[in-house]
Amino acid sequence: MGKRANGEGSVYRRKSDGRWVSSLSLPDGTRKVFYGKKQSEVIAKIDEALHDLRRGTLATGPNLTVQEYMEQWLEEIHKPTVKLSTHKNYRELLVNYILPGLGRIKLQALTPQQVQAFNSKKLSDGLSPKTINNIHGLLHKALSNAVKWNILPRNVCDAVTPPRIPRKEKTVLTIEQAYILLRQVKNHRMEALFTLAMVTSMRCGELLALRWQDIDLANGSLQVKRTVNYMKGYGHVESEPKTVKSRRQIRLPLFVVEVLLRHRTRQEEQRRESADAWIEKDLVFTTAQGTYIALTTLRRAFNSVLITSWLASYALSRFAA
Repeated sequence: MGKRANGEGSVYRRKSDGRWVSSLSLPDGTRKVFYGKKQSEVIAKIDEALHDLRRGTLATGPNLTVQEYMEQWLEEIHKPTVKLSTHKNYRELLVNYILPGLGRIKLQALTPQQVQAFNSKKLSDGLSPKTINNIHGLLHKALSNAVKWNILPRNVCDAVTPPRIPRKEKTVLTIEQAYILLRQVKNHRMEALFTLAMVTSMRCGELLALRWQDIDLANGSLQVKRTVNYMKGYGHVESEPKTVKSRRQIRLPLFVVEVLLRHRTRQEEQRRESADAWIEKDLVFTTAQGTYIALTTLRRAFNSVLITSWLASYALSRFAA
């Protein structure tokens, strides 16, 4: 079979190895080439490509590797749309897992089987199902953009099943345990923080980013407006809560308001003692210099309180028995 009409592609047999070749002229001036052992095979491929081209669904993008495309997408397209902490997490998933496992594969040659095998390998290596789902989600999001750009005809991740994430049962304190914990934090330097955490279920980042301007002590309420995370190379970075629902108003019981009032009085005394060393940020919970409390410091303090309260709870249960 000779050449077809202009714009409809051509089919010919290569003398060097006898393989059949079909090439299609694209609107952007480039050509898309198909290969096959039989003439009928390449004719079918080019007919399908012509059909997709007329429908506007033919992938016509450059022949990038997964690594080349993913790096371009993450840095140039996705980075401006997400929080710094989200970009940092995505970057770590990309560098640590996706690029070593799939980076050298041509983007248009990536198959569902390769992605499924990649997920299975990571699971057998001991990576948690949650992390694998995060990796899968990142790859899916990037490939969806490639489909939108007409680089890919479909998202291969749609045909891949990530591992199931085991459901974790939440540990909830009983009323008795809550009273024991409140007694243990009484007069503790982080009494107000621990009390607020237990009563409101606010996240650590939300508590550490809370400002006095967010609290209405007269009416017994507070507004969750921001969260803070420590990022290596950046320090403490504030951002908006993850979802719109996370931006919320919380009513405060009277005893919590009283705890916060005592805490504010102690903080004002600490500010006066620190004098010029104090860095004013209007934070509710601070270090001795008015700066953010490190999450590791918070966890150590809370663990010590939990241990003490557990011993108290254990002694109480033994006495009751």
